[in-house]
Amino acid sequence: MHRRGWSAAVVVWVLLAGAGCAAAAGGGSQLEVVDRHGVRLASLPLAPDGRWCLRWAHSVTGGAVADCFRVDGGGMVLEASFLHDFAAGLGNTPGRGRLRSAEGGGYWIEGIDRALPRATLPLRVGRPDVGHHITSGAHRLDLGPLAAGQGVRIRPAMARAPTD
Repeated sequence: MHRRGWSAAVVVWVLLAGAGCAAAAGGGSQLEVVDRHGVRLASLPLAPDGRWCLRWAHSVTGGAVADCFRVDGGGMVLEASFLHDFAAGLGNTPGRGRLRSAEGGGYWIEGIDRALPRATLPLRVGRPDVGHHITSGAHRLDLGPLAAGQGVRIRPAMARAPTD
Protein backbone atom coordinates (compact mmCIF):
# COMPACT_ATOMS: atom_id res chain seq x y z
CA MET A 1 0.00 0.00 0.00
CA HIS A 2 1.31 3.44 -0.86
CA ARG A 3 2.10 5.75 2.00
CA ARG A 4 -0.82 8.01 1.09
CA GLY A 5 -3.30 5.10 0.96
CA TRP A 6 -2.00 3.74 4.25
CA SER A 7 -2.45 7.14 5.93
CA ALA A 8 -6.03 7.41 4.70
CA ALA A 9 -6.79 3.90 5.98
CA VAL A 10 -5.38 4.77 9.41
CA VAL A 11 -7.47 7.97 9.55
CA VAL A 12 -10.65 6.03 8.67
CA TRP A 13 -9.83 3.35 11.25
CA VAL A 14 -9.19 5.97 13.97
CA LEU A 15 -12.45 7.75 13.18
CA LEU A 16 -14.44 4.51 13.26
CA ALA A 17 -12.76 3.29 16.45
CA GLY A 18 -13.39 6.66 18.10
CA ALA A 19 -17.08 6.52 17.19
CA GLY A 20 -17.31 3.01 18.60
CA CYS A 21 -15.59 4.05 21.84
CA ALA A 22 -17.92 7.03 22.20
CA ALA A 23 -20.93 4.75 21.74
CA ALA A 24 -19.64 2.28 24.32
CA ALA A 25 -18.72 4.96 26.83
CA GLY A 26 -21.87 7.03 26.68
CA GLY A 27 -24.44 4.68 25.27
CA GLY A 28 -26.75 5.96 22.58
CA SER A 29 -27.97 9.52 22.45
CA GLN A 30 -31.34 8.25 21.20
CA LEU A 31 -33.66 5.33 21.58
CA GLU A 32 -35.09 3.83 18.47
CA VAL A 33 -38.18 1.71 17.99
CA VAL A 34 -37.91 -0.82 15.17
CA ASP A 35 -40.41 -3.28 13.76
CA ARG A 36 -39.84 -7.03 13.42
CA HIS A 37 -37.94 -6.42 10.17
CA GLY A 38 -35.59 -3.90 11.78
CA VAL A 39 -37.24 -0.90 10.09
CA ARG A 40 -36.98 2.18 12.27
CA LEU A 41 -40.47 3.40 13.21
CA ALA A 42 -39.43 6.28 15.47
CA SER A 43 -36.71 7.62 17.71
CA LEU A 44 -36.60 9.62 20.91
CA PRO A 45 -33.73 11.68 22.35
CA LEU A 46 -32.36 10.24 25.58
CA ALA A 47 -32.00 12.41 28.67
CA PRO A 48 -28.33 13.27 29.37
CA ASP A 49 -28.18 10.64 32.14
CA GLY A 50 -29.32 7.92 29.68
CA ARG A 51 -32.46 7.12 31.70
CA TRP A 52 -35.86 6.39 30.17
CA CYS A 53 -39.13 4.70 31.15
CA LEU A 54 -41.69 2.59 29.35
CA ARG A 55 -45.09 3.51 30.82
CA TRP A 56 -48.56 2.07 30.33
CA ALA A 57 -51.92 1.40 31.98
CA HIS A 58 -52.52 -2.07 33.47
CA SER A 59 -54.83 -3.98 31.12
CA VAL A 60 -57.20 -5.10 33.92
CA THR A 61 -57.23 -2.26 36.47
CA GLY A 62 -56.11 0.66 34.28
CA GLY A 63 -53.56 1.71 36.94
CA ALA A 64 -50.15 3.13 36.10
CA VAL A 65 -47.22 0.78 35.50
CA ALA A 66 -43.66 1.65 34.45
CA ASP A 67 -40.33 -0.04 33.79
CA CYS A 68 -37.37 2.34 33.96
CA PHE A 69 -34.05 1.72 32.24
CA ARG A 70 -30.58 3.20 31.88
CA VAL A 71 -28.49 3.12 28.72
CA ASP A 72 -24.97 2.57 30.01
CA GLY A 73 -21.74 1.64 28.27
CA GLY A 74 -23.58 0.55 25.13
CA GLY A 75 -25.89 -1.72 27.16
CA MET A 76 -29.35 -1.28 28.61
CA VAL A 77 -30.21 -2.00 32.25
CA LEU A 78 -33.62 -2.34 33.94
CA GLU A 79 -33.23 -0.19 37.06
CA ALA A 80 -36.71 0.05 38.57
CA SER A 81 -40.40 -0.73 38.13
CA PHE A 82 -43.48 1.16 39.32
CA LEU A 83 -46.68 -0.70 40.21
CA HIS A 84 -49.92 1.05 41.10
CA ASP A 85 -50.80 -1.99 43.26
CA PHE A 86 -50.31 -5.74 43.27
CA ALA A 87 -52.96 -6.35 40.60
CA ALA A 88 -53.07 -9.37 38.31
CA GLY A 89 -49.58 -10.21 37.13
CA LEU A 90 -47.86 -7.53 39.19
CA GLY A 91 -45.70 -7.95 42.24
CA ASN A 92 -42.19 -8.21 43.56
CA THR A 93 -39.95 -11.22 42.96
CA PRO A 94 -37.85 -11.97 46.07
CA GLY A 95 -34.18 -11.16 45.49
CA ARG A 96 -34.96 -8.82 42.57
CA GLY A 97 -34.63 -5.25 43.83
CA ARG A 98 -36.00 -3.50 46.91
CA LEU A 99 -39.69 -2.70 47.37
CA ARG A 100 -40.71 0.71 48.73
CA SER A 101 -43.98 2.62 48.94
CA ALA A 102 -44.26 5.45 46.43
CA GLU A 103 -45.35 8.91 47.44
CA GLY A 104 -48.94 9.32 46.31
CA GLY A 105 -49.61 5.56 46.26
CA GLY A 106 -48.25 2.53 44.51
CA TYR A 107 -44.87 0.87 44.86
CA TRP A 108 -41.40 1.18 43.39
CA ILE A 109 -39.12 -1.80 43.01
CA GLU A 110 -35.65 -0.25 42.88
CA GLY A 111 -32.15 -1.61 42.44
CA ILE A 112 -33.18 -4.30 39.97
CA ASP A 113 -30.06 -3.65 37.84
CA ARG A 114 -30.79 -6.35 35.27
CA ALA A 115 -28.98 -6.03 31.92
CA LEU A 116 -31.11 -6.67 28.86
CA PRO A 117 -29.71 -9.13 26.31
CA ARG A 118 -28.34 -7.33 23.26
CA ALA A 119 -29.40 -3.98 24.84
CA THR A 120 -32.87 -4.53 23.37
CA LEU A 121 -36.34 -4.54 24.89
CA PRO A 122 -38.84 -6.59 22.89
CA LEU A 123 -42.43 -5.37 23.33
CA ARG A 124 -45.85 -6.19 21.95
CA VAL A 125 -47.49 -2.77 21.89
CA GLY A 126 -50.92 -2.89 23.50
CA ARG A 127 -54.25 -1.50 22.39
CA PRO A 128 -54.49 2.30 22.28
CA ASP A 129 -56.24 2.38 25.70
CA VAL A 130 -53.18 0.68 27.25
CA GLY A 131 -51.23 3.79 26.30
CA HIS A 132 -47.71 2.37 25.92
CA HIS A 133 -45.34 5.31 25.75
CA ILE A 134 -41.68 6.09 26.36
CA THR A 135 -40.47 9.05 28.41
CA SER A 136 -36.93 10.36 28.75
CA GLY A 137 -36.38 13.74 30.35
CA ALA A 138 -38.93 16.10 28.78
CA HIS A 139 -39.44 13.85 25.73
CA ARG A 140 -42.37 11.48 25.15
CA LEU A 141 -43.08 8.98 22.37
CA ASP A 142 -46.53 7.33 22.10
CA LEU A 143 -46.17 3.80 20.75
CA GLY A 144 -49.86 2.97 20.15
CA PRO A 145 -50.25 5.07 16.98
CA LEU A 146 -47.03 3.52 15.60
CA ALA A 147 -47.60 -0.16 16.26
CA ALA A 148 -50.69 -1.13 18.35
CA GLY A 149 -50.93 -4.91 18.46
CA GLN A 150 -47.51 -5.40 16.86
CA GLY A 151 -44.13 -6.55 18.10
CA VAL A 152 -41.38 -3.95 18.25
CA ARG A 153 -37.88 -3.68 19.69
CA ILE A 154 -36.66 -0.69 21.67
CA ARG A 155 -32.92 -0.16 21.67
CA PRO A 156 -30.25 2.53 21.94
CA ALA A 157 -29.20 4.23 18.72
CA MET A 158 -26.63 6.86 18.01
CA ALA A 159 -28.04 10.19 16.89
CA ARG A 160 -28.22 10.41 13.12
CA ALA A 161 -27.09 13.43 11.21
CA PRO A 162 -29.95 15.39 9.65
CA THR A 163 -30.59 14.62 6.00
CA ASP A 164 -31.57 17.22 3.41
